[in-house]
Amino acid sequence: MFLETGFSQIAQALLWPVLSLVGLGFVFALWSAGAVLMEAVQRWRQPDYQSLRHAPDTPLEQLELQVVRQLEPLRLLGRVSPLLGLIATMVPLGPALQSVAAGQGQQALAVFSGAFAGVVLALAAAAMGLVIYSVRRRWLMSELVAVRMSRLEKAPA
Repeated sequence: MFLETGFSQIAQALLWPVLSLVGLGFVFALWSAGAVLMEAVQRWRQPDYQSLRHAPDTPLEQLELQVVRQLEPLRLLGRVSPLLGLIATMVPLGPALQSVAAGQGQQALAVFSGAFAGVVLALAAAAMGLVIYSVRRRWLMSELVAVRMSRLEKAPA
């Protein structure tokens, strides 16, 4: 009994930090979507636009690391947001089910709506993150291939 109570209290204590992270993830996804839209406009206006900033003698390994660093936050958003949404849904379910068992359906309904709002925001953030990740990855990989090809053309035979 003591162990279950302790776990329940820890889970309840995690709810607000998890909801805060879900909110931050959603805001980050919206910000990233805006940044990608702006980059798309720049790429449309300037076909030779490069988001990889580098000196001509920068090693390819450093460029690859730069690509990974640019993409990693979006990859994490796409993978972690659903997990946070699951936590945001599961934590309130215990008290909500207790309310249902006690015949307090209205109170349970309020808890359920809050729980599902958290998972919806988390899934929306994850979906946006994965789409943005895919688009940016394609752009950055094509830039990396262009750098490699230009260096091969300049290399002495």
